Amino acid sequence: MTQPSEGPAATGVPTCYRHPDRETWIRCQRCDKPICPDCMRDAAVGFQCPDCVREASKGSRQNRALYGGERSADPRLTSYVLIGINALVWLAIAATGGTKSRLADLLALRANGLCSPGDGYLYDIERRVCESTGSTFLPAVDDGAWWQLVTSVFTHVEIWHVAMNMFALFIFGPALEGIIGRARFLAVYLVSGLASSVLVLFLSSQYGSTVGASGALFGLLGALLVAARKARLNSQWLMQNLAIGVVITVVGWRMISWQGHLGGFLGGVVAAALIAYAPKEHRPLVQWGGLALVTLVLLGLTALRVSTLA
Repeated sequence: MTQPSEGPAATGVPTCYRHPDRETWIRCQRCDKPICPDCMRDAAVGFQCPDCVREASKGSRQNRALYGGERSADPRLTSYVLIGINALVWLAIAATGGTKSRLADLLALRANGLCSPGDGYLYDIERRVCESTGSTFLPAVDDGAWWQLVTSVFTHVEIWHVAMNMFALFIFGPALEGIIGRARFLAVYLVSGLASSVLVLFLSSQYGSTVGASGALFGLLGALLVAARKARLNSQWLMQNLAIGVVITVVGWRMISWQGHLGGFLGGVVAAALIAYAPKEHRPLVQWGGLALVTLVLLGLTALRVSTLA
């Protein structure tokens, strides 16, 4: 807030660059602009003007996340967007048949394609033969449906499944984004989801289908553990949640993809380690280069798995 005008300054006398009606002999130590007492900001040496202080604060530590990158203005935003995407996909599947939805068949992760003639059974028949009989072929990664590596992470069929996973994302997502920033948080989430899908391809039945964000969520939990350990923070509540997740996975192993949970957790740990332990001198290069390399390795493993199914 400025004070009322005190009359025009004398001719030839310096005036504040923000308040031309005020005489002043004080200048900003950075830009040398004349500043009045109301515009003076304490600096390490002398005073600075508001513009220089604002410019300096853009690159200051207070606006940086713990391991580089910009601190999120609202650490909940990315999680809300992810929750919204998952909810929309679930609604689309529910509106197109639920467990019998063709959309679910396209988005779910499946290693080997199957033929669905509509009699309630699935058959391991080539696509050409399947479609020649008028049946529906369910595509898989080995048929070129590589999008399922990612889309399956955003796909849920049962309402209890999407509700539980989104509640976990609501809890863990903002906590991790508040530590590492928005871009790195999203990278960890996607890498964890991809790692989850890849381990499912290797260790699950090639004729089964897998859906759900659980793998990516285990990745967030693993990333939080790494970040907490690096910062020497109390991680007891994280270990408790990990233990609960392991118990649920073991108890429900017939219905729950332990392969996806394990793959996501390992992916999150690796991604977070690259972010948290990258040397400060080359932090962005090591972080993003490392994450890109991990992604390429996971895609390479997928290609390897596909070659064994062909």
